Amino acid sequence: MEKESYCLSAISPLDAVLLLTIGVVTIVMIRIVYIVYRRSKPFNPKSPLPLSTLIVLGSDNMSLQKARVCEDSLVDKAGGDAVGRVEFMQIYRSREVGQSYITSVGTTLIAMAHALWLMIKIRSEVILCNGPGTCVPLCVIAFFFKLQVLGIRWSSVFYVESIARVRKLSLSGLLLYKLHMVDQLFVQWPQLKEKYPRAHYVGCLM
Repeated sequence: MEKESYCLSAISPLDAVLLLTIGVVTIVMIRIVYIVYRRSKPFNPKSPLPLSTLIVLGSDNMSLQKARVCEDSLVDKAGGDAVGRVEFMQIYRSREVGQSYITSVGTTLIAMAHALWLMIKIRSEVILCNGPGTCVPLCVIAFFFKLQVLGIRWSSVFYVESIARVRKLSLSGLLLYKLHMVDQLFVQWPQLKEKYPRAHYVGCLM
């Protein structure tokens, strides 16, 4: 009886790295396709319990003041236990008004790092935003958190475009719409729905 012989050839380090890279890229692409598919589905939380929610406000002090007044009124009506714990935080802006684009590179990196720290700290289940540029880093980080679910909470992102945007989306809204970074994007004018079909129209007909 003849013995079978086997011949094994060693894989070069370059080929191993190439195969590993292809495998990782394939897994990431499959995950992104799944995220985009799930993102288009209606939001349906499994638990009836309150959700950890992050609301991104505008960068002016008026937004913060209105939020505090609204929160105080809710506490007065329902009580602190019913409303839950609320914490106000500030995030670095990527670019100040009038700031040069060259210097804004550094401030953008700082803003991204700060946004990453906040997202890891808060781990919100729902993110609500309505257009400030500060919401873009948070939404991008929330999207990439979805690429791996181990230890990172899945955040559903909802973007409500300003009622002042009648004919086109704001820069923040356009970026998030084109990059498929939000779960649902809402507009308040019917012509925006016609121009951006994946958006949800929630305004009133005049």
